[in-house]
Amino acid sequence: MDHKMRSLRFHGQGDIRLEEMPVPPCGKGQVKVRPAFCGICGTDLQEYLEGANIMPTTPHPITGEKLPLTMGHEFSGIVEEVGEGITDLRVGARVVVQPIIYDGTCGACKSGYINCCSKNGFIGLSGWGGGFAEHIVLPRTSIIPIPDSISLEVGALVEPLAVAWHAINISPLKKGDSVLVRGAGPIGLAVVQCLKAKGAENIIVTEVALKRKEFAKQFGADHVLDPTKDDIVSRVRELCDGQGVDVAFDAAGIQVGLDQIILAIRAKGTLVNIAVWERPASFHPNDFVFRERSYMGSTTYVQGDFEEVVDAIASGQLKPEPMITRTVKLEEIEENGFKSLIHDKSNHVKILVEITS
Repeated sequence: MDHKMRSLRFHGQGDIRLEEMPVPPCGKGQVKVRPAFCGICGTDLQEYLEGANIMPTTPHPITGEKLPLTMGHEFSGIVEEVGEGITDLRVGARVVVQPIIYDGTCGACKSGYINCCSKNGFIGLSGWGGGFAEHIVLPRTSIIPIPDSISLEVGALVEPLAVAWHAINISPLKKGDSVLVRGAGPIGLAVVQCLKAKGAENIIVTEVALKRKEFAKQFGADHVLDPTKDDIVSRVRELCDGQGVDVAFDAAGIQVGLDQIILAIRAKGTLVNIAVWERPASFHPNDFVFRERSYMGSTTYVQGDFEEVVDAIASGQLKPEPMITRTVKLEEIEENGFKSLIHDKSNHVKILVEITS
């Protein structure tokens, strides 16, 4: 058995290193997984460009770990070993990892909102290893089996799809509602796909980049508007019986155009924010007050969301494979992965890293 493994470790802004690390032992109630494919997330890019932001520089309250840390939280893999007490997983099982780290004792956790844990963290950002390593040991609760009909490549898309799925689940969206999606990056495109799977019939996307406009149409958008060319408010109202959309999802997280998105929502409609903003935003509260619009936040996912996404892929409701625009080797990750997404992001949706062949 190998006692050393390769692991991509974040040391600080612009400093990621492929290092040799000890293979972690598998203990009671734990599962050892060999990661197969791991997606590069926008959060990973932000840490690389500007971090450390989310990744802890002092010991994390749950993991006790701090920089340098292994990265990667959107991943699939193969079970290598199961610890004492685990009887519902076998070696060789194909799985995806639900990466939220939570204490299970705070008020949010006791209410089932593990994504809102007061001490929460993320595998691949806060400790416990990550998907950009050749082995990882995790609690059984983090492991979600997938059927043989779902490839390990597609398995690595379950995490970003679950972000979108959860946002739609907690929104007031009803079948047949009109919807506006702001931004056609990976999460915005995941929202479009999940909306189609859930029965939305009039999906409008706003996006500037030409290639991402094409992706939006490919994944199911009925209309794609360019905020640099189109009057978003008037065009959306034209497409929605003169009233505006029932629900809007903000996957862009930028100030420019926010006011137009709000005004494109009909009376009693809802704006759901999924984006993680880099800086504070401003809007006029009266735009909500006088039309009784609502503004709500959505963060990651809760227990059950991963399983619903897996079921939707297995049933053919979701067909996300075209999201994968490139696959690179672990040793190529900085040049052909991170830097490609920084300098050529409009031509990519999701770059996967092949960890072990």
